[in-house]
Amino acid sequence: MLKLPRTIRLDPSDTFVFERAAEPGEWAVSGAFVFWNRDPAALNQKQRVALRSGFLGIDSLGWSTLAIVTEASEAERQAMVEHLAGQLLEKFGAPDLEAARLAAEEEVAFAASLCDHAPQTLLGVQRSVEDGEIRERFRTLRPREAAAGAVSLHTHASAFTFHEVEGDDEPAEQVDLPGMIRTDSMTRDRG
Repeated sequence: MLKLPRTIRLDPSDTFVFERAAEPGEWAVSGAFVFWNRDPAALNQKQRVALRSGFLGIDSLGWSTLAIVTEASEAERQAMVEHLAGQLLEKFGAPDLEAARLAAEEEVAFAASLCDHAPQTLLGVQRSVEDGEIRERFRTLRPREAAAGAVSLHTHASAFTFHEVEGDDEPAEQVDLPGMIRTDSMTRDRG
């Protein structure tokens, strides 16, 4: 079974901080390509937030602060590629469907590479522009073993009651999402 990211909404903040929030449960990609060849200084506040910390939902082309590692079939992966290819052709000016498919395959492969974690692991991204290039750092937030199956794409009320980050020394009862996200990270650069 493959693993791919889906958008998740733990609270309503995505609907306030992004121009368009992704719906919970959409297949997601990094979305950094949206900002290629764009001057960060020319972006409005909500676009800058998406640049800094958003995953792109491929159905709505909306943004999500977090994504969740989800098992997927090869048919779902292929449908994700085809749908993203269509979006790249229609909304982002890909020259033809073949070029759009190649780009979509690359984006989906990169998204899959972020999911080398147990299902239900939450992913966060932090982007910066350094020397004119977008640099992405990804972080993970893992559920406790006893509650690993309790996270749902559509339920969020209890999500903070059982999540912890590996290596976090704070008591489990205290929730500091920014602090939790900082502790387990990986940096992925694409050339």
